[in-house]
Amino acid sequence: MRSIEQITQELLSLPNESRAFLADRLVESLEFDADSAIQSVWVIEAKRRRDEVRNGSVQPISGDDALAQVRRLIEQ
Repeated sequence: MRSIEQITQELLSLPNESRAFLADRLVESLEFDADSAIQSVWVIEAKRRRDEVRNGSVQPISGDDALAQVRRLIEQ
């Protein structure tokens, strides 16, 4: 049986489109205790953001860069 690390490495080697599809499916498979209306709004927002990245209207940045930007804003 393959370990989760082996499966992860295999999945990370897939093309972007395939990884995005898997990410969508994984998120949808999670059970949320949140109110269904709130969950629905977040799913719509997440898909909107995903689509912006896919169509190139938004350029993603790394988590480290995002945190650095927030820290700079807080320190001002």
